[in-house]
Amino acid sequence: MSISHIEHIGIAVKNLQDAIPFYEEVLGLKCYNIEEVKDQKVKTAFFMVGQTKIELLESTDPEGPIGKFIEKKGEGIHHIAFAVTDIENQLQRMEGKGVTLIDKTPRKGAEGLDIAFLHPKSTLGVLTELCENKNK
Repeated sequence: MSISHIEHIGIAVKNLQDAIPFYEEVLGLKCYNIEEVKDQKVKTAFFMVGQTKIELLESTDPEGPIGKFIEKKGEGIHHIAFAVTDIENQLQRMEGKGVTLIDKTPRKGAEGLDIAFLHPKSTLGVLTELCENKNK
């Protein structure tokens, strides 16, 4: 596996406008990007902490994955994402090792990254995302 770093930590929030001030005013971070990923039914806000990002996730649809997560578990850590190279090959390798894939092929995520999720049943209960920046 060629993980270079933690790409981001995803945190589910009910409302970005209510959550962003904590990260900016209390923690002293700067929100540098807000975008909607329509096919994932989510609006995101990003903060840099060293080489790692914090991604706040607000559902745009109560039936979307973040809406369902918040309804079931409340606000909090949703997933951890690792930066990888050759994401397609990494997914095949993971599946070959018995990991259950949520995404068998990568899809486009926030900030133009190619992303794919691994099922928490195969990752010790942690929703895990692989990310590749093919624009570098």
